[in-house]
Amino acid sequence: MGNNKTNENYTVLPRGGYLVNTSIGYVQFGSPPETIKDTMRMPKGVPRVFVLTNELFNWFKGISIAEIEFPIYYNFFIKQKRTHIICQEDQLPQIKKVLQEALFGPVEFDISNDYDPAISAAFIPHIKKEMDFFRRNLQFSDLVSFEVFDRNRFSMEGIAIDLCEDNCFLVREGDALIATVPGRVQYKPTYLVGERLPEPYRPPLFGVTCLGPSHGFDPDDNTSGFIIWLNHCGIMVDPPVNSTEWLLDSNVNPKLTDSIILTHCHADHDAGTFQKILEEQRVTIYTTETVMMSFLRKYSALSNMPISYLMQLFDFHPIKIGKPTFIHGGRFDMFYTLHSIPTMGFRMEFQDQSYVYSSDHNNLPKLHQELLDSGVISKERYSELRSFPWDSKVIYHESGIPPLHTPITFLDSLPKKIKKKTVVYHIAKKDFPVKTDLTLATFGIENTLYFKTEHPRFEAAYQIMGVLKNLDFFETLPISKAQEFLDIVEEERYRKGEVIIKKGTPGDKFYIIYSGNVSVESGGLEQKKIYGTYDYFGEVALVTEQNRVADVAAETDLIVYTITRDKFLNFIVGTEFEKTLNRLARIRNSETWNLLSTSKFFQYCTSSQKTWLESIFVPMEMNEPGHIMREGDTMQYIYILRDGEVEVSRDGKRIAVLKRGDIIGSIQKLHLNEPADYTFSHEKLVSVYAMKSEDIRQFIDNNPGLLMKLKHDF
Repeated sequence: MGNNKTNENYTVLPRGGYLVNTSIGYVQFGSPPETIKDTMRMPKGVPRVFVLTNELFNWFKGISIAEIEFPIYYNFFIKQKRTHIICQEDQLPQIKKVLQEALFGPVEFDISNDYDPAISAAFIPHIKKEMDFFRRNLQFSDLVSFEVFDRNRFSMEGIAIDLCEDNCFLVREGDALIATVPGRVQYKPTYLVGERLPEPYRPPLFGVTCLGPSHGFDPDDNTSGFIIWLNHCGIMVDPPVNSTEWLLDSNVNPKLTDSIILTHCHADHDAGTFQKILEEQRVTIYTTETVMMSFLRKYSALSNMPISYLMQLFDFHPIKIGKPTFIHGGRFDMFYTLHSIPTMGFRMEFQDQSYVYSSDHNNLPKLHQELLDSGVISKERYSELRSFPWDSKVIYHESGIPPLHTPITFLDSLPKKIKKKTVVYHIAKKDFPVKTDLTLATFGIENTLYFKTEHPRFEAAYQIMGVLKNLDFFETLPISKAQEFLDIVEEERYRKGEVIIKKGTPGDKFYIIYSGNVSVESGGLEQKKIYGTYDYFGEVALVTEQNRVADVAAETDLIVYTITRDKFLNFIVGTEFEKTLNRLARIRNSETWNLLSTSKFFQYCTSSQKTWLESIFVPMEMNEPGHIMREGDTMQYIYILRDGEVEVSRDGKRIAVLKRGDIIGSIQKLHLNEPADYTFSHEKLVSVYAMKSEDIRQFIDNNPGLLMKLKHDF
């Protein structure tokens, strides 16, 4: 069973979820993304019975725990059997919404909203007709049987499953109890890494990194997705699940990718998107309104959060087909492909280069003619499909099983000059021709393809402005400061191990990291500070005019932008950043850092996030017994407990006791403008750091991925 872990009554799948072996086959409890790649290797294969656990979405990982789309395909098209989904009554409408978007696409949509108003109606395809062609009159009932627990029990062909009060499951066969299954799924990232770079990755002017070359049914390789490196910045295209972990393990800072192009909402294309959204920085998603709303309906149903709330977690840039979109200096022209649900492809031009991405698409001329003859597509749509931009200098084209995908035999029949510039993805290595002029997409940062490109006129300035854009204090600065920033920064380089700042020396520079990592060592720290790309350091000594209080050394080869003391102080004078630094200088010490580093709530924060939190701390002593916050109160502050104990109660019942490092209040409730749902009180002296509500809101707006992680578990 490979990496599968078994106990006496169930198997823990490598990616998470549990299998129970019964007389009717495997029953799977919980289904994180790509667990089908685990079960395909099992003796009895992919289960046809799935039980939904209490949670359908894991906010810590940003993934679905009810990813059943691919098992449904497998059971229906390979085994010719329906998949049985067993759930609680309140989960039934949720999972139906998820599968509607994934299997059949949106029910109601107006594709014309995705087109530039200048485009003639004749050139707007009838996507619904194309979807109906691929659907071939299939209904939910053909693919799936939805079953609901009745009084916490479900029975099927001699198997009974009981749902317990603690959300675990008891599985019985006849009179025998054969398994007790946990109710919470522990998701475990599983992916190929490739080579780890010896030094942090520096993005090229133009290149492409394959995050995965294959498809959702290939247990031997990562699912398709890639990064376009453009102007030294990264754009993720349909990031597969675990892309963030893979980037970190490959020594690629995830901050280098600040954008996502989402082409459609099949699980093998959107599973990693929410993971990226819930990272440290805020990201921009580029897609059409139709695809975005389908994505939001799907993840709103999974997470049980309203669409309006999910929209707050990222920036949405709506695509208008027929009108170019510009990302990092590249011109992107989007188009709808031929697929079972609304799906985008695009052509990109950058300097003297051009690049086309087919996305999921059947590019077979014979099919296009069939659709024209049968009235599924118009002459204008036929002409568009037949005019695929093969003249692009770089071609990334999918391949797979028709009718949803382009057969590899067609791509291999193309003229030699086209094949030589075509990279094929979404195909298993075993299905790729042995002798061909086509190139199979190769996974790994070490296999990044680099394309010789004419350098832009303002390349250096664009890089510097890219750094400035990622600094938290830039949001409050006027545009005139950007021009000043270009005038005052200098580039410096350090070798790994080289000392940058020596404790006890005068502060003479402000440092911003462009590439690499530094470590900060000062007395009393329980956890070493590590700063990376777009983080900054060395600022406090400039404001206080005191000597440096820490040693800073290059953990890797390093490129930094520096600003001398006088220029830096002049740059920030009168700004909010100046006030923040002065406050930070008064508050920050080893005690505040250790408090955040050892807190179970703030363990997910990066060094720069902890530094930002330190800057909004307001120390408070509460000497007299009383209430810090009551149920129903509007929260003016969130507190972190520094010393003492605080009792938590609800409806007069004691629930928990908070200690050092715990949060008083609810960041989620504050962000939603909802009142406190618990009462927090103390009998003895307590010491806290208070954080104003407006400061917390700003922190969460800039770091949306932390919102659902900084919460109590009671």
